[in-house]
Amino acid sequence: MVEHTDRLRIRNYSEATIKKRITYVRGFAIWCQDRDLTCVIHITKPILESYQRHLYRYRKSNGQPLSWGSQHLALKEIRTYFAWLAKMNHIAFSPAADLELPRQPKTLPKAILTADEVEQVLAGPDTRTPIGLRDRAILETFYSTGIRRSELCALRLDEIHVERRALFIDRGKGQKDRYIPIGTRALLWIARYVDGVRDKFSTPKSDNTLFLTIHGTELEPDTITEYGRRYIQAAGIDKPGACHIYRHTMATLMHENGADLTLIQQILGHAKSDTTQIYARTSIRRLQEIHDKTHPAEREED
Repeated sequence: MVEHTDRLRIRNYSEATIKKRITYVRGFAIWCQDRDLTCVIHITKPILESYQRHLYRYRKSNGQPLSWGSQHLALKEIRTYFAWLAKMNHIAFSPAADLELPRQPKTLPKAILTADEVEQVLAGPDTRTPIGLRDRAILETFYSTGIRRSELCALRLDEIHVERRALFIDRGKGQKDRYIPIGTRALLWIARYVDGVRDKFSTPKSDNTLFLTIHGTELEPDTITEYGRRYIQAAGIDKPGACHIYRHTMATLMHENGADLTLIQQILGHAKSDTTQIYARTSIRRLQEIHDKTHPAEREED
């Protein structure tokens, strides 16, 4: 396992990606140990198929099954691991080579906010307080840019380009850099936070991190999720989501207002256009217009 981890680091995968990939393999290893399967050369395709059934039947602490996506990723990583073992001659061949992975359904985002609902949420933080001002700047940044929570946590002061109205995302998902636009309103709230609050939170160890905790440390993604969910609930909006909902909302509303999916793909940092295509299915304004004009029940009587 250590050798495999080192291989991933040498190939310049991020620590977050390495942790996730190793977790999948370690989960399979623990399952094998519970069944006295302690030698990798004894792993066969039927054993792997048995583990696949285990993932299908597994229930999380909340009673929910693993998503098809999680099952797919876990088995895909196990297949990759065994391919590496065979390549390194640790085993004669990979028993996972012909393992069929579950199909991933093309699901849509569970929830998207309306423009009015977003404004309700953004008005939630008490900007008379330091924490409220920081949180307003965070929410405005999410909505304006659609960045991931991990990317927001890692933002640095020198990555805010005010004159260009752009953010520089340093080694985002997939270790890829990108510049993305940010709106004037979001920049104004960031400026208010930086000028009036950040120094109160900052310590000598804070470095150049943009958004800080009250102790001067970098915000954790899970903490951001907690804040995001709290403000949505406080606005009286009964929709699931916390941080990613702004990403889905921004992309959907921009597409409905005429933004090309290729440009949205660049902003969101999607490696594949297929990922961005979901917003063509969530944007129904044009469909509604056609429906209203052409459906017999909707057309006005002459």
